[in-house]
Amino acid sequence: MADEELAEGIRRARERLGREPVILGHHYQADSVIQFADYTGDSLELSRRAAEVRDARYIVFCGVNFMAETAAMLCDESQVVCQPAVEAFCPMAHLASPEDIVTAWDALTGVWGDDLVPITYQNSVAAAKAEVGRRGGAVCTSSNAEALFRWAFGQKGHILFTPDEHLGTNTALAMGIPQDEIGLWDPVHPPNPQTLAHCRVVVWKGYCYVHTTFKPEDVDAMRAKYPDARVVVHPECPHDVVAKADAYGSTTRIIKYVREAPSGSTVVVGTEWHLVNRLQQQHPDKTVVPLRRVGCRTMGMTRMNHLLYVLDGLLEGTPRNVVTVDKDTTYWAGIALERMLAAN
Repeated sequence: MADEELAEGIRRARERLGREPVILGHHYQADSVIQFADYTGDSLELSRRAAEVRDARYIVFCGVNFMAETAAMLCDESQVVCQPAVEAFCPMAHLASPEDIVTAWDALTGVWGDDLVPITYQNSVAAAKAEVGRRGGAVCTSSNAEALFRWAFGQKGHILFTPDEHLGTNTALAMGIPQDEIGLWDPVHPPNPQTLAHCRVVVWKGYCYVHTTFKPEDVDAMRAKYPDARVVVHPECPHDVVAKADAYGSTTRIIKYVREAPSGSTVVVGTEWHLVNRLQQQHPDKTVVPLRRVGCRTMGMTRMNHLLYVLDGLLEGTPRNVVTVDKDTTYWAGIALERMLAAN
């Protein structure tokens, strides 16, 4: 089916379904899909939407698995969450298994006792969030990681952060924690926990394959090409990239940074290509260029035919690609997620 036919089919389905479904779309989705979203946003914004939208019978989440799982845990029990491309997953979310988190927790509490708070990035599986919730911890996003770190240090003296080494490191350094007080936990080759006794923050050896593609040399090359350019990057980038940028932040922060840049200016953006391309289109009065053109393969898995497939199922009264999370996981992960939503 041609794109025009798919788009027309989606529009007709939306018209017939009325307000029954709400479509949520992450900023990294392709334009062909995001055009149909009722709400777009980063992980935090879309989590809040999922928790707040109560007049929709169905939540159709155009994103990756962990996002749809979060929506399923935060929405009302009467609502149904569908993910158009169920095969779309975040590789980083699977780098910290719940079993490995428990292993790290047991090892580190053997050193610090109960003076430890676990925090997991939103980019984690539901079961990992539940293990963090069981241990008095919280979920964070790149928008509020620093706020959750401050909350954690208000409770205890140490943080275990999973699964993104770079977001954890960048957040800790931004708060003034010295590099030598930031330790690394490798779940494949766990360190002797006593070697981490002096650390205030222990970060997981995990990463986003998109954002670790960016190198300091990319920033240097862009500054040479565009001497007056401003550079903004995502905090999932390695610290040596963040240190060379003019600013860093979540996708929402990046969008705001580009929007507020003066007309006629050049902004180099270090994040996923779909968002950078959209910013180029939205700001024709500015030169918006990618630090390097890198796309997220799994975010790109959601296409119009997947969205139409789910909407057709709703029209037939048989929801397709339904995402569910068991009650025990929902309960414990929900505790950690509520702390995320409450953070300022």
